[in-house]
Amino acid sequence: METYADLIECEDVLLFANAAMTATGQREFHSDAGRQRLSLSFLHDYIHTNYPDLYAATLALDINDHNAALIIAGLLRRKGGVGHEARLIAWRLGRMSPPRVYRLFRELRRAGVNNRRTRALVRDWLAARPDLAFDAVKYRAGVKAAVRHAHLELPGELGDFLFTPFRRAHYDTPVLEAWRRAHYDKNALYELPYTVAEGFAARHGIDRAAFLEAIAPRLTRLERLRLSGAAERAGTGTGADLAALPLVRVASYVLSLAADVRERRRDELVAALRASAARAAGSRAGTWGKVAAVLDDSFSSFGSPEKRRRPLAVALACHHLLEALAGDYRALWLSGRADPLKVRPSGPTPLGRRVIDALEQRPDLLVIVSDGWDNAPPGLASEVLRVWRRKLDPAGEVGIVHLNPVYDAEHFEVRRLSRVVPTAGIRDAEDLPALVELARFAEGRSGAAELRAYLAERAAPALEAR
Repeated sequence: METYADLIECEDVLLFANAAMTATGQREFHSDAGRQRLSLSFLHDYIHTNYPDLYAATLALDINDHNAALIIAGLLRRKGGVGHEARLIAWRLGRMSPPRVYRLFRELRRAGVNNRRTRALVRDWLAARPDLAFDAVKYRAGVKAAVRHAHLELPGELGDFLFTPFRRAHYDTPVLEAWRRAHYDKNALYELPYTVAEGFAARHGIDRAAFLEAIAPRLTRLERLRLSGAAERAGTGTGADLAALPLVRVASYVLSLAADVRERRRDELVAALRASAARAAGSRAGTWGKVAAVLDDSFSSFGSPEKRRRPLAVALACHHLLEALAGDYRALWLSGRADPLKVRPSGPTPLGRRVIDALEQRPDLLVIVSDGWDNAPPGLASEVLRVWRRKLDPAGEVGIVHLNPVYDAEHFEVRRLSRVVPTAGIRDAEDLPALVELARFAEGRSGAAELRAYLAERAAPALEAR
């Protein structure tokens, strides 16, 4: 039987999971960066102190890298720790981007966290890198700091390159030799990673268009996407493959384009969005029955200068994924627009009216993607959902889930529309199916024991991998 303490535990952990999926400590539309960081810091301290085992287990959830780094730093600061923590940390580090990991190592060094566990994790992570020489060139400061912090001795050329790079007149490792030659030979810079080559190109005074055209084969997928606009203005191209990118990345790129450019490239952009969505849906495509979505394109979906159009990008990505998952699908944008390619942040947030329109269709599932600031009129969505769930559909024949891409620093969680409808934080559209599953815990249909079992199930692959 669930006790009051069990219910509080379940609610606290879900609150933290939602925050860890959405919050990045950056400015949002309704709160500044300082308030975001203070709120998030308090939440991490609270969960770590009261639920230390569950705090570590959340590394197995689809939380963002910012919060994963905060959790890892918090666990490593604490004396002791159990074996499964180290395995979870190592597993999560292997799934984080290298720049984020090197930043974490530098932060641990500044904080003086240098216990045996930390040194072992740094050592093992560096040893598992597929090409540490490449890392030493691309992330030189990060690798250097990590090696010093873990008291590692790198044999041969790599140690010389990091600490006395000009001692050698020649390196046998190609990427290290290319870096040495690039100081005086402009042809050598095209053998280097883009971020390093760009600095050498500026030093040698190479024309920007010529540089982008020559370096294009060495660009990563994300670099191709980021540089596509600059390349087009310079009269060249990067060959960016939009369909191969994560869904929210594609949506963010689409929203960054002017309206006339979107229209001109309509076929290409829609095909990329649908291909990315189909890949995310996988074998579940077309299996979700009748689905309706209320999608927020109000002015607040602009986000902030640091997270420009991020909430709207998540809504656009969820739209295409739900379209792929559903057998019968209807999308309702708050603005009333019928063409998803033309959405832009504008106007108030009439969530209540759109929820009524969606529920009139009696779908199997209603998904609401919004920051939760219902203001036209205020509170209508909450009242509509309350009446629907309590009076018109008490058996819950229509599943309703609210997905919120924005962390509310003032309330230490993502903003809810109603207490009778589960709300989950979302960052990447690919997480949507798992979040709909996780929503049953927020509805109170499952308790603390089931939540712990769910977290253990998610963590099992990580613990078995070591």
